[in-house]
Amino acid sequence: MKKVGLVGGISWTSTLDYYRYVNEGINNRLGGLNFAECIIYSVNFDDFQKHNAAFNWQATFELLANAAENLKQAGAEAIALCANTAHIVADQVAEKVQLPLIHITSAAAKAIEMQKLKRVGLLGTTYTMELDFYKDKLKAQGIESIIPKHQTDRDFIEETLRNELGRGVLKSATKDAYLTIIDQLIHAGAEGIILGCTEIPLLIYPEDVAVPMFNTTQIHAQAIVDFALS
Repeated sequence: MKKVGLVGGISWTSTLDYYRYVNEGINNRLGGLNFAECIIYSVNFDDFQKHNAAFNWQATFELLANAAENLKQAGAEAIALCANTAHIVADQVAEKVQLPLIHITSAAAKAIEMQKLKRVGLLGTTYTMELDFYKDKLKAQGIESIIPKHQTDRDFIEETLRNELGRGVLKSATKDAYLTIIDQLIHAGAEGIILGCTEIPLLIYPEDVAVPMFNTTQIHAQAIVDFALS
């Protein structure tokens, strides 16, 4: 089994799910008392958020690259950045640390391709929804992504991710608002919905949505398991 280094803390609430999914995935494949050999470096979410809010991607890169370097020194044979937004600088981190990087968008695109979908709704931080780094990776695989039309909706998602879900606070009113936004994406032609922030699956479940839903935390964790056992 290969050791994977997980860059977590972005946020700690979803890092808990990563740890659970990866260990469950290893155990499902190997049985017995087999669990993952993994190392977690949990960064300070406040630093990550402040750098992103300032569009200071160099500082974001340095924060995550430092975590990845520490994981490499601890014996990690590959790196996983446990957040969608972190993948803005994923390619630079991989180049800096010189280890395989298990990419969340590549894993999501593969899952969407398996369902033979061509147009999906994308929810996430404002950076994930509004910048091109995520949409371009999907487009390269022939997948069109659409985002909530209204800026107020995108800002609402960002605010609740930061101040509610990222702190482990789950509110029924917030869930209802997310489901309304998802319904609007479906009416706009989305054949599936990407939960493109690793905190959103804490609030939204497959049975809540009328089309296929892609839980990027779970999908990424499965890719980590596949690498560890490859």
